Amino acid sequence: MARILLIDDEELVRTALRKALEASDHEVVEAENGDLALDLHKKQPFDLIITDIIMPGKEGIETIMDLKQENPELPIIAISGGGPDRHMTYLETAKFFGADHMLTKPFSSEALHQCVDTCLGK
Repeated sequence: MARILLIDDEELVRTALRKALEASDHEVVEAENGDLALDLHKKQPFDLIITDIIMPGKEGIETIMDLKQENPELPIIAISGGGPDRHMTYLETAKFFGADHMLTKPFSSEALHQCVDTCLGK
């Protein structure tokens, strides 16, 4: 079981991902933006971060950079549906700035579990 911080501005996405992760006995805490996520991680660190890229406020790339600056070994999974301009490679940019793995929305719960297990060294 791992403590996972799930960051996404869409409540329905967070709920679906939380339920999938909790089915594998992970403890999941939700945040709707990067600012809240950073505050939560400072109070009680997490084993894994899953973050959307395109969000209002502190977006995913900046959140990844801030988390990796303080915790270089912290595993981070970046997720994105691509946003309004799919020509820009948001997930590749996230990887460049420190994301360990990437998932393109929509993705299956099997893909999510496989990615989480890889990040957690299982």
